[in-house]
Amino acid sequence: MDDYRRLADRIADDITAGRLEPGQRLPPQRVFARRRGIAGSTAGRVYAELVRRGLVVGEVGRGTFVRAAPAGTGRALVETGATEAPVNLELNYPSAPGQSELLAPALAPLQRPDVLTEALRPAAANGTPAARQAAAALLATPGRRPAPDRILFTGNARQAIAATLASLVRPGGRLGVEPLTYPLVKEIAARLGIALVPLAADEGGVRPESVAAVHRRTPLSALYLQPTLHNPTSLTTSGERLRQLAAAVRALDIPVVEDRIWSFLTDDDPLAAHAPDLTHVVDGLSKRVAPGLTVGFVVVPEARLGAVAAAVRSGGWSAGRFAVEAATRWIGDGTVQRLVAAKRADAARRQRIVGEELRGFVVRSDPRAYFAWWELPAPWRADTFTAAAAAHGIAVTPGPAFVVDPNRTPDAVRLGLASVPEPDLRRALRTLAGVARGTP
Repeated sequence: MDDYRRLADRIADDITAGRLEPGQRLPPQRVFARRRGIAGSTAGRVYAELVRRGLVVGEVGRGTFVRAAPAGTGRALVETGATEAPVNLELNYPSAPGQSELLAPALAPLQRPDVLTEALRPAAANGTPAARQAAAALLATPGRRPAPDRILFTGNARQAIAATLASLVRPGGRLGVEPLTYPLVKEIAARLGIALVPLAADEGGVRPESVAAVHRRTPLSALYLQPTLHNPTSLTTSGERLRQLAAAVRALDIPVVEDRIWSFLTDDDPLAAHAPDLTHVVDGLSKRVAPGLTVGFVVVPEARLGAVAAAVRSGGWSAGRFAVEAATRWIGDGTVQRLVAAKRADAARRQRIVGEELRGFVVRSDPRAYFAWWELPAPWRADTFTAAAAAHGIAVTPGPAFVVDPNRTPDAVRLGLASVPEPDLRRALRTLAGVARGTP
């Protein structure tokens, strides 16, 4: 079990045993971290875990307080946690009807001994010629088709992000990110000793002048951006803003990691179409296909192929040859394209359910996306609402999980729409709407 979960266990036990009483204030996270000899980021995860279990509540400007703990909470809740809730709107892996039946035929040839022997050999970071051609076709957009010889393969998109960041930013370096960013990037940055620097953004995306201003104060080593269906807001940066951003990074010579993991739901061109010599495009199959057998891709500027490939090898992030062979076959026989079409239609249906069940609330989303950003009505805060949702058997992701600047905590939650059946999604959203119309 992760260290932060063990620490959360101990505090949970203290709460359920009465050693920490309802209303008692926990120490500030920095004090907790100092006393325990742990990193501030680890302390933050401990407190977030306690919030997710409904054991504590945070109040901006006041601190974190113990809630009244119902009988039976504590360590048993830890083992299940919010992610084991009957309706899990944290996980977000789409699945198309008949998905397994679509995937199975391409795997049949891999059962031949001669083919399987090849598929079980170690995989190089640049895959195979057939895999590179297939990936180039898969990642093509109307305005850009990546060169096959610039594609590297990893075990999944998360590993692609980690390898690319490790190749670009040294420990102590600064990475510019959107003010709300993918939580895993926060964890990767902490492990690599990278400082995240929030950039100013508006309804159009990251503002190019913010990149220049931040870089002038203290140089940035790179940027990590999600211009297409940004997680959690589902914002897609316009073509004009992409061109402005491309001009800014070219003028400043700042490399970019562009996360395109949700781009299969759109036909939008990437930032890389405007700044190909600086942009490293990260993508993968976990959302397009399935999380259990997946491959990550990095489209790398030609001058940086060696550096990123070395990072993939040294980090142990290479893709499995079997997975690469399976992915190549799924792309080549049209299976991935059929799954993408089905999932686009599925996402649109689920967004209509959001619109119907959360009508009247402030919900930011895109009709193509598999998630929604719900700005909660007062007096709800993200942590109290997350705890209330958990009490109703529904897991949601609190807004602070995405925040880079801890002084700007949004009273919002992200709803992942992909992983539960549509009837369950509708019932869960209806329940959450009822909770939101009440008071904490």
